[in-house]
Amino acid sequence: MTVIDVAEGDITRIAVDAIVNAANSSLLGGGGVDGAIHRVGGPDILAACRELRATTLPDGMPPGAAVATIAGRLPARWVIHAVGPVYSAHEDRSPILRSAYTHSLLVADELGARTMAFPLISAGVYGWPTDDAAAQAVTAIRETPTAVETVTLVGFDSYAAASLRRAVAAG
Repeated sequence: MTVIDVAEGDITRIAVDAIVNAANSSLLGGGGVDGAIHRVGGPDILAACRELRATTLPDGMPPGAAVATIAGRLPARWVIHAVGPVYSAHEDRSPILRSAYTHSLLVADELGARTMAFPLISAGVYGWPTDDAAAQAVTAIRETPTAVETVTLVGFDSYAAASLRRAVAAG
């Protein structure tokens, strides 16, 4: 059974086998977690993403999918780039959000990762309400069969971390 921990702060400082990046579909960097991972990890991550775009993902990656690259200067072996959906009050996109977590865990299994850290995918500029994003994350992780032993959910501030703690305790 996978242990789910919660941490508050900067995901780029978490020492795990794989750090999950809340990426955009271009895989070429952005703001928020995506920008921080590229800044701290260095240019090797962007080079690996450009290689993916030039080869296997010429049109980018759809929401709900995940792919791995090297981690550059991050305290991890790999970065798993996961694309979440943009929140919509008129359309239930929660299965796509859960899919981003599920596919990240499947990629981690392929890599042999036993520890990983997730941000709250889609809860930043994609507008997903924090409490529901936390519940979706915990549900997806608990429902996905995986060899990953420990998942650390990282809240970027005290509100996000508290939401994650409540979701872990409730589920």
